[in-house]
Amino acid sequence: MTPFLPALISRRRALSSIGAAGLATLAPGVRAQGDKPVKFILPVSAGSGVDAIVRGAAPSLGKALGAPVVVENQPGAGGVVGTQAFIKAPPDGHTLGVVSNNHVIYPSVLKSVPFDPVGDITPITIIATSPMVLVVNPKLPARNMKELVALLKANPGKYNYASSGNGTILHLAAEMFKGVTGTHITHIPYRGTGPMMADIIGGQIDMGVIAMPAVHGQIKTGALRAICVASAKRSTGAPDVPTAAEQGYPAYLVEGWSAAVGPKGLPAEQVRRIHQAFASAFATAEVREAMDKQGNTIVLSTPEQAQAHFKSELAKYAAIVKRAGVTPQ
Repeated sequence: MTPFLPALISRRRALSSIGAAGLATLAPGVRAQGDKPVKFILPVSAGSGVDAIVRGAAPSLGKALGAPVVVENQPGAGGVVGTQAFIKAPPDGHTLGVVSNNHVIYPSVLKSVPFDPVGDITPITIIATSPMVLVVNPKLPARNMKELVALLKANPGKYNYASSGNGTILHLAAEMFKGVTGTHITHIPYRGTGPMMADIIGGQIDMGVIAMPAVHGQIKTGALRAICVASAKRSTGAPDVPTAAEQGYPAYLVEGWSAAVGPKGLPAEQVRRIHQAFASAFATAEVREAMDKQGNTIVLSTPEQAQAHFKSELAKYAAIVKRAGVTPQ
């Protein structure tokens, strides 16, 4: 578990008591932004876990900011395209980004990264953590980890898995599954979570590891079959799905996270105001309910904690990429 999470659980409980009173207290300072829209650029496709989180909170964020909120997806190159878009924006608080684990994986999987993932951003907050879930096409003859691992070992290389792109967290999460279970599955990279999920549902792809917010609805309808969640405990987004540890694979642990960031040089006053807006929005019953249904755990770190998180995650994923044998491209 990320080091700062235990301390933030108590922070989350405190935030839940803010309610409408907190919104009234925090919003006036934030509304100094004016009526100009605040754009959140997401370097991921529509339908991803990060997309679900931001869109679920957008109405409340708009109220807290006192300005319209625009959510813009700019996927491509594993997230590099969208990241470049927001880091090049003026640091005036009107163009922000929401990133995930992918942001700190770039230096380990790309031969050349056109930006510094830590030096070219202004961290605002780690928003939430999200369980990763291994899903398969319902026609696949496996309903749990034991059956799936047996099927894969009996047919090495026959089955495939999709990811949202080479070197993304969804790619690494599936490679970690292969390493833990000793199986061989062919990787098919996609340009985003939405397209890969559609092809798993359609049967063109056998399986994939996806953040719970993106797939909880499809799991409930039966469009996808969940094999396990790769978290320490079951997800509120799909409480009937057992963890990998419950099924005999305690080493399979991987968690997604999302973070709000601004371009380099975002003034401290703007950071404070935007952070307050997130605190206000995520204290509302509407957003808390949306996050709970998606299976997310609200974190809301301080900017300083977010900065430390980015640095520690850079080192962590460098080690994971090395173990997985992913060749930089």
